[in-house]
Amino acid sequence: MAVDRLLPTREAYDLIDLTRDVADKVLEPVVNECERSETLPDGVFAQLGAAGLLSLPYPEEFGGGGQPYEVYLQVIEELASRWAAVAVAVSVHSLSCFPLSTRGTEEQKSRWLPDMLGGNTIGAYSLSEPHAGSDAAALACRATRTDDGYRISGTKAWITNGGNADFYTLFARTGERSKGISCFLVDKNTEGLTFGKPEEKMGLHAVPTTSAYYDDALVSADRIIGKEGDGLSIAFSALDSGRLGIAAVAVGLAQRALDDAVAYAKERSAFGKRIIDHQGLGFVLADMAAAVDSARATYLNAARRRDANLPYSREASVAKLVATDAAMKVTTDAVQVLGGYGYTRDFPVERYMREAKITQIFEGTNQIQRLVIARSLAG
Repeated sequence: MAVDRLLPTREAYDLIDLTRDVADKVLEPVVNECERSETLPDGVFAQLGAAGLLSLPYPEEFGGGGQPYEVYLQVIEELASRWAAVAVAVSVHSLSCFPLSTRGTEEQKSRWLPDMLGGNTIGAYSLSEPHAGSDAAALACRATRTDDGYRISGTKAWITNGGNADFYTLFARTGERSKGISCFLVDKNTEGLTFGKPEEKMGLHAVPTTSAYYDDALVSADRIIGKEGDGLSIAFSALDSGRLGIAAVAVGLAQRALDDAVAYAKERSAFGKRIIDHQGLGFVLADMAAAVDSARATYLNAARRRDANLPYSREASVAKLVATDAAMKVTTDAVQVLGGYGYTRDFPVERYMREAKITQIFEGTNQIQRLVIARSLAG
């Protein structure tokens, strides 16, 4: 069921219609088979880029769509309702462009942003490490200044689209403590950069998640984004936006699970009437619908604050927490509505439940979101 959206412009409505058309024609027909085979067809991101769906919240002067975040997130939701793995990869790509767009020099932006925003190059975000996930300030990957640029050594973990991406927004240590972290834009062909085998995950099978290994890899000095020591502030600023992307993915997943559950409940009969007409099940579906609508409202509220240049860090954490917890509950309830069929791979609701789980973990676990919210309350 297509969601009736309240959008700020006629152009935004046309954009949502375009997104639905692309998602229905490019993503929907292949998602089930590709998730089973753990493959992503060639050209998927190129088609999304050609449609302008990889550049929406970025400036038009560099090839962006110039759209408010409120609109961009609803595009992500539409993609996620067809294929969550692709929507996550699109969100991560947008996250990877954020440091260059906001902290890069004019020369850097002119050189790299057009290809990034046009879909010619796809990005990955490289912050986490095996022993530094939620505690980003504890990362150990080190970039040492040399006459040629920076020599980088260390391991990065949990990289969405790792090994497939064309560039990596990397955070590495150039000094000590939290003020000693810097941001780099690393090309995939950098000598000394290799990748591990893809993780064997519960869900999001079509898009790989890998570790990256830097073995004295040389990165030229013109690839540092911002100044030395700016990395942690850049990373946290980017993550506020990235959390909203994951909230939108979660809502898309939850909406699709609700739609599939409602469709099944209208077709299935028990005790002489459709199961949706049994009050006990009707109330379950009503709670699912309320959770989806409430979750969507939280990410839209945060996005509108971002678009108005108001503080939105707390609101981003609220949206990420509420939306991903809702997705986990709604997808689990969808499996329950379908009963035994919901537990089989004949129906995709079991996949939605597996995919929803990771949304509670990445871009900061929901325990971290609670910590952010609690600190904001404490002043």
